[in-house]
Amino acid sequence: MQGQNQQQAYDRGITIFSPDGRLYQVEYAREAVKRGTASIGVRTNNGVVLAVDKRIRSPLMERDSVEKIHKADDHIGIASAGHVADARQLIDFARQRAQVNQLRYGEPIGVETLTKEVTDYIQQYTQVGGARPFGVALIIAGIANGEPKLYETDPSGTPYEWKALAVGADRNDIRQYLEDNYADDIDLDGGVRLALEALASVNDDELSPEGIGVATIDTETERFHELTDEEKTDYLTEFELLADESDEE
Repeated sequence: MQGQNQQQAYDRGITIFSPDGRLYQVEYAREAVKRGTASIGVRTNNGVVLAVDKRIRSPLMERDSVEKIHKADDHIGIASAGHVADARQLIDFARQRAQVNQLRYGEPIGVETLTKEVTDYIQQYTQVGGARPFGVALIIAGIANGEPKLYETDPSGTPYEWKALAVGADRNDIRQYLEDNYADDIDLDGGVRLALEALASVNDDELSPEGIGVATIDTETERFHELTDEEKTDYLTEFELLADESDEE
């Protein structure tokens, strides 16, 4: 009973480490991320791909209001998993930092630089009383000096660089699929295919263009591009992942 009371005390104190070195509120924030629908990032030899699950809870909901993929700058895109409101705060912060860098230095912000500024901001909320950590993980993808870059932010404020990753629901299953099928020489179209197949692997091997979001940034144009429904349909049809409309409710 005494041990349980001690744990509850550490639960309530975001700035207090437990005796075994844990910050319980940060761990709970990671659990909040797992409750969000999946987001995937894939780095290829000529660009980066972001793919997200935009499952709609009700046919009455406007699907455009489900925000999972965001443009942070012309050359940087961000996908999120977890609390949408928390994600919006971090996206706004990232956009502000990108604009400040452009105005101050006259050049686009680096992907790694932006990621670390965001994670520094996140980390402050693990060290200040009266606030809670952000219950969201971000995948930050972009092009820096002609090189594709892919990063993850964690609720603890730690940045990680990846070749391919997944955050949100079914993260472990999707990551295993990515590990089994990723190749270093994959191109952008191959990256889109891998991301969609990984997403389909936890969705009965079929997807609808309305239920997903896909964005790419290629090294040639260095421009963020979010795929239209028609483009998504073409990819899903080509990869034989398109859901049969007769099976949909």
